Amino acid sequence: MRTQLVKGLVLVIALGAVVLNADAQRRGRSKRPAGNTQQQPQNQQEQQQQNNNAPAKYNPYGNVPIEMGPRVGGFNDTIKPSMRNDGALEKTVFKDRIPLPYEYLRADDALFTERVWREIDVREKINLPFQYKAEDDNGSQRFINILVNAVRSGKVTAFSPDDDRFTTPLDSTQFERIMSGGGQCDTNAVYDLNDPTKIVKYVVNCSSLNPDEIVKYRIKEDWVFDREASRMFCRIIGIAPCKVQYAADGKTERGVSVLFWIYYPDIRATLARSEVYNPKNMGMGRLTWEELFETRMFGSYIIKSTMDNPQNRYIRQYVKDPILALLEGDNIKDKIFNYEQNLWSY
Repeated sequence: MRTQLVKGLVLVIALGAVVLNADAQRRGRSKRPAGNTQQQPQNQQEQQQQNNNAPAKYNPYGNVPIEMGPRVGGFNDTIKPSMRNDGALEKTVFKDRIPLPYEYLRADDALFTERVWREIDVREKINLPFQYKAEDDNGSQRFINILVNAVRSGKVTAFSPDDDRFTTPLDSTQFERIMSGGGQCDTNAVYDLNDPTKIVKYVVNCSSLNPDEIVKYRIKEDWVFDREASRMFCRIIGIAPCKVQYAADGKTERGVSVLFWIYYPDIRATLARSEVYNPKNMGMGRLTWEELFETRMFGSYIIKSTMDNPQNRYIRQYVKDPILALLEGDNIKDKIFNYEQNLWSY
């Protein structure tokens, strides 16, 4: 009886050991990563053999090297500051300038009000200071770079080009996408000079907006005759840099596309501290961009107005000939000028 009891106890202990061993093996298998059914290599030689037998990753260009092409254009906002006074004159007077506040215009005193849209073509001789390519402590002196740096530094807000009413501000990501020209990249093959069928390498070229492509600026302004002051006021409302769109031949202009709008009163303080290139000097030194716009020292032509325009169309939409469109813009300018002159009797 005692012998049978001892044999039963030994059998129970053996069965318990088998169950514990199976449970341990089950837990060990559950700790392995999913999908890994290969046996772990025992040494470095087995590891190297597994790497050699592993399937190679797919490369669409084979063993041909791929490199990034040179970046053309772009807006450089990392100008190194001068460690000395770079000039014979102290320029602190420009850094401390503040634009004069506008004279208050009452709506009841506005005897005449017209809204006008203009375009400034920087390729004209009078507008060449807009493309002045020098560099100073505050960055590049091109007008487009002054606008871009003001937006990037948070001094002003850029608005969407969808409309000119400053309804949709652009965040930094949207603004940088515009400045990069859309961020599109193309992969171009480079062939061997001796063997035209052999590809030596691939070059990835990414599009980037070039400051030289900004050759026009659009201005939105109001002309108001104030009967209390008995004079005509011109107030600039907004400025927008524009990129010219060309036809397939690369020479014929098909129109312009607005990049973004900037509310002019917001950027007056920045323009008052930025100098304008003056090729003649004329004993008056450098002007500021704020003085240039307020004194109308630029050439432009009217592309749209609210005068006799109930359908709110641009001049080129109802005057197809470009020469006649320029004459129509001059006709609108003469009407505004003649209105003020006809108020007086001589």
